[in-house]
Amino acid sequence: MNLGTGLSVVGFSNKMSTTTTTSSRSVSRSSKHSARLIAQTSVDAKLQAVFEESVHSFDYSKSIDIAGETSSVPSDTVNAYLQGLQRGTLIQPFGCMLAVEEESFAVVGYSENAPEMLDVVSGAHAVPSIGEQQEEGGGSGGGLMIIGMDARTLFRPASAAALQKAATFADVHLVNPIFVLCNSSGKPFYAILNRIDAGLVIDFEPVTPPDVPVSAAGALQSYKLAAKAISRLQSLPGGDIRLLCDTVVQEVRELTGYDRAMAYRFHEDEHGEVVAEVRRPDLEPYLGLHYPATDIPQASRFLFTKNRVRMICDCCAPPVKVIQDKRLRRPLSLCGSTLRAPHGCHAQYMLNMGSVASLVMSVTINDNGDDSEGSGQQQPKKGRKLWGLVVCHHTSPRVIPFPLRYACEFLMQVFGIQLNKEVELAAQLREKHILRVQTVLCDMLLRDAPVGIVSETPNIMDLVKCDGAALLYGKRLWLLGTTPSEAQILDIADWLLEHHRDSTGLSTDSLAEAGYPGAASLGDAVCGIAAVRITSKDFLFWFRSHTAKEIKWGGAKHDPNDKDDGRRMHPRSSFKAFLEVVKRRSLPWEDVEMDAIHSLQLILRDSFQDIDDSDNKTMIHSRLNDLRLQGIDELSAVTNEIVRLIETATVPILAIDSNGLVNGWNTKAAELTGLLADEVIGRPLIDLVQHDSVETVKKMLYLALQGEEEQNVEIKLKTFGLQEEKGPVVLIVNACSSRDLEENVVGVCFVAQDVTWQRRVMDKFTRLQGDYRAIVQNPNPLIPPIFGTDEYGYCSEWNPATEKLTGWKREEVIGKMLVGEVFGIHRMSCQLKGQDGLTKLRIVLNSAMAGKDTEKIPFSFFDRHGRNIETLFSANKRTDAEGIITGVFCFLHVTSTELQQALQVQRMAEQAAMDRLKELAYIRQEIRNPLYGTIFTRKLMESSDLTEEQRQIVQTSALCQRQLVKVLDDADLESIEDGYLELDTIEFTLGTVLDAVVSQGMILCREKGLQLIRDSPEAITTMCLYGDQLRLQQILSDFLINALRFTPSEGWVGIKVVPTKRHLGSGVNVMRMEFRITHPGQGIPEELIKEMFDHNQDMSQEGLGLHMCQKLVKIMNGDVQYLREAGMSSFIINVEFPSVQTDKK
Repeated sequence: MNLGTGLSVVGFSNKMSTTTTTSSRSVSRSSKHSARLIAQTSVDAKLQAVFEESVHSFDYSKSIDIAGETSSVPSDTVNAYLQGLQRGTLIQPFGCMLAVEEESFAVVGYSENAPEMLDVVSGAHAVPSIGEQQEEGGGSGGGLMIIGMDARTLFRPASAAALQKAATFADVHLVNPIFVLCNSSGKPFYAILNRIDAGLVIDFEPVTPPDVPVSAAGALQSYKLAAKAISRLQSLPGGDIRLLCDTVVQEVRELTGYDRAMAYRFHEDEHGEVVAEVRRPDLEPYLGLHYPATDIPQASRFLFTKNRVRMICDCCAPPVKVIQDKRLRRPLSLCGSTLRAPHGCHAQYMLNMGSVASLVMSVTINDNGDDSEGSGQQQPKKGRKLWGLVVCHHTSPRVIPFPLRYACEFLMQVFGIQLNKEVELAAQLREKHILRVQTVLCDMLLRDAPVGIVSETPNIMDLVKCDGAALLYGKRLWLLGTTPSEAQILDIADWLLEHHRDSTGLSTDSLAEAGYPGAASLGDAVCGIAAVRITSKDFLFWFRSHTAKEIKWGGAKHDPNDKDDGRRMHPRSSFKAFLEVVKRRSLPWEDVEMDAIHSLQLILRDSFQDIDDSDNKTMIHSRLNDLRLQGIDELSAVTNEIVRLIETATVPILAIDSNGLVNGWNTKAAELTGLLADEVIGRPLIDLVQHDSVETVKKMLYLALQGEEEQNVEIKLKTFGLQEEKGPVVLIVNACSSRDLEENVVGVCFVAQDVTWQRRVMDKFTRLQGDYRAIVQNPNPLIPPIFGTDEYGYCSEWNPATEKLTGWKREEVIGKMLVGEVFGIHRMSCQLKGQDGLTKLRIVLNSAMAGKDTEKIPFSFFDRHGRNIETLFSANKRTDAEGIITGVFCFLHVTSTELQQALQVQRMAEQAAMDRLKELAYIRQEIRNPLYGTIFTRKLMESSDLTEEQRQIVQTSALCQRQLVKVLDDADLESIEDGYLELDTIEFTLGTVLDAVVSQGMILCREKGLQLIRDSPEAITTMCLYGDQLRLQQILSDFLINALRFTPSEGWVGIKVVPTKRHLGSGVNVMRMEFRITHPGQGIPEELIKEMFDHNQDMSQEGLGLHMCQKLVKIMNGDVQYLREAGMSSFIINVEFPSVQTDKK
């Protein structure tokens, strides 16, 4: 059970094969995952080989040693193992199997029990035996089944036609099951088709008398079996994955009748855990048990993504051999077969745990870890990953008919959608928590650096899950929680500096496996560590204890004294094996945790420099960062502005406290209802609601006060005074929970949209009576797109508006299955955007068939020509004269032509912007190439013998090159525009900046014959300051170039610097620098000056440069103005920088 080394190094160290760089998080994550799967598959193959060699003497406890061996597994062993799983030659005996060529239905393989089960020998339809056509067919075996015969002759004509029609589907799974009757005896079967490389594999499962026959045409009928379970899942409150899992296993057990149902989740390191369980009272609980990754091999997990429901009826029953045409080059693939026999190892495991039958259903969610950023190309579709399994066990043989398994598969798809929402919500909440903690820690750094991040609350332990943390800074240590001793931490820091000097940190779940020699002395208290370097010698540490400490039991406690034969394959033995594997190992550090740690590291590394004197270090940087705190008083003004916007909003906004009393009522709400704010404040909202909306409002309030915010809910408010005669106000309401500083819900805000007029028009429309065909089939543009299905899911209606919208003619879709053929995930249909879209459509149709209508949900698809169609989808039940549901009517609400044209213009503008970004990216890259050559040439010059004047010229060139690199790296102009760009803080002399600025204007000066006058005494040029040198160069050079550009030839331009010293106390001084760039003539055009201060879409390149420099000055807590005087004009730039020199007492 190789869980991997769990070691990753932050930075660019290449000392270990597990080292990862921070340049591409998604690629790193994907490659690590792929490497782990390959390694785990090799271990699985080795375990299987040992099991097959030892048979009954297999010692399960030795699997730990096998998994831990580092020797490579021969590729032949791995290939044989994978082929044995995917291309086995055995099936379960509760059904039979035929393999046929797709076009001719010629038999290329069959199970040995097929002749008997299909009654081939009965009646007058007997066929020649295989022995009579040995040379012709190449098969072998007994009975009267022939390799090469037409399989359709074994079934009644209608059944044969159904099989042939099903074979024409691109996705044959959509038509399963097909109800067929044997030709000779009329015995009924469910035929389940699966396409493979050699043709089609057809599984035949007998239909028992109690079963109601369901064919592909009745696929919607099988969904009804899961309707109650689906409704219950969808009604659950959000934010509780545990409740969702508990509910799904309860529903599955009620649906299938198994003795035990469990939800089994895969962790990041591939090991599994039972997170929910419902069972027969006398069975041993497995809730809370963890299992090694080898208990469910990687190859089996891959099969679960292809065959989502796997049933084993009787693990004790002898399997049936599959006979195939000898001319086939390799064994038939049984990956998708419902009858595939269990592997010997798995069957033995089931027997050991007292389980005879099982049903396993895969649960897949979006694989967000595979997202990657394209370079202007279309984003790839999100992949799916196996989150876990829902597993059922039974102590006696048990067969579940295919329609019920089909319903279970559909239930798992719905469960996967709900689970995906919860997983994404949990990830968002976690990232939000991390961001909140990071923000507080950064604020502490600004106010009390660096001690606040370990001495205040929250602290660095709140950033990620850990048992302890430590800060090593300026040869001092601050410890939190469970940590090594100070001497041990210093030893770890020395080890990191010695063995990982090229990296900026390290993370591992096992210090022993990472190679730290003192790991044994740390014991179980500290096994895992995440360490990041904040200066050349200072570190932040996070510590974790061993994994076994984290494991909690949800079922019966496991008594350590219980006797359990560890040699046998059994769940308890698996748990013991897992504990053995994770001994001296902590929980692994997740990617999101390391991202949070790395972000904090970057902030700290930017904030602190290598200064030997720790006290001076803390004092200087605390003062410097205090200078950046600006605009706190603006919060009050922002709050007042928000209140004003709410009050004057054009939509009704209501606020309700935790007792259901109105405490907010804006002008629009008063206008619609006829009640002023003073008349409703303090009254219960229920008193203001129409009787038929009371329960809806009560539910919304209850859920919102629990933190669940409902959206797009229709309610009706009473009207009063002059508005009363108009009737109630109909609102579409979104609920928003109001929270205090501790995130407690203290009230609810309703943001609504008035749809009273639209509702009245709709009510009038629905009261209209007329001929059905005249309305639905009328080509009048006022008739919306309408289509429908019959009770079996076949398309029964497709009106002209739908034809026009989709591009598919009525005659092309009528009679086809609406889900799968008409709307599907392949191109020869109205293509939906993935499996989730198909599942949601099935849910809506199933709900309508059950009598529950659906109103205006978002629905999108691609039409026949590949255009994306965005609509709102409504589904209503269709009944006959007796009120019996006979199908579903579907309505599509499409946006207006004007809105579509506006959206098209917007998309074109976005595409044009994307094209410009591509061009910009190309230009940036092409500039970098010669720039690198210039930098290399300059470095060669620096290494040669130069005079002092030459060395100064090279230094000026270097500063200009660094400024160019800085500008080329400005990919996020929005950070400059919005004022949140982070500035560098380095020590520099003002003279070097002025040299670089003047050099950038010299070529233009010489071209125009201008004289450049620099008024800067030596005392100013030698002045040392703290700040962002390159940004200052960028600002001054841009203003200088613009002044030169608009100065008459043979004129002059002057640069003057006027410093003003300001004393802050404690020996810290701030220099206020006034840079005045003066030039004669008419000055810079007024349009450019306006563009410098007011951003707009049509500004010139020069205006954009001036605007960005003005924003940079503002970020540096400065200001800029352009002053016009008689005969001359001036840029006046004021900025402040801390002075390096301090007053000496």
